[in-house]
Amino acid sequence: MKVPAFNLSTDEIREELAPIRHPFSIAVCRAKNPFNIGAIIRTAHSFLVREIFLVGTEPWYERAAMGMAKYETIVECPDEEAFLEAVRGRPLIGVERDHARTTLWEAEMPDGLVFLFGSENDGLSDHLLAACSQVLAIPMYGINHSYPVAIAAGMVMCEWARRRDPRGNPSLR
Repeated sequence: MKVPAFNLSTDEIREELAPIRHPFSIAVCRAKNPFNIGAIIRTAHSFLVREIFLVGTEPWYERAAMGMAKYETIVECPDEEAFLEAVRGRPLIGVERDHARTTLWEAEMPDGLVFLFGSENDGLSDHLLAACSQVLAIPMYGINHSYPVAIAAGMVMCEWARRRDPRGNPSLR
């Protein structure tokens, strides 16, 4: 019989979650709004991503993660080179409207991929864009130029999950 989560230590909860984590990760270039990083970590926990890469050294607001950061594997990468070394050999999919070659609805999403989100100030650098195997855009219909990064990350993770969940993908039923 499983013990309720409230009786387990953080390490025990992390151990219980490990085998059910999904085979994708996310990466975020930190800048501008430290609240967004915490919100992305909270959302990533809901999708049980493999790991969360934080690129750069800007602080983030831990309280925005609502306690979920302690259950996640957060990989701090001080710069782009350290990040690219950490994900070497994995499919890297940039989320960047201006440089997209496909959309969220059409992009391939192989296991092991890393979704990369740029900073809200500058998007993805040319160096990171060049390292991406795909760059996708989330379709937009209003006059705004982009979604807030925390919202965009949630939409992308939701699409990844929809494709693999029989309730969201009729071909899996």
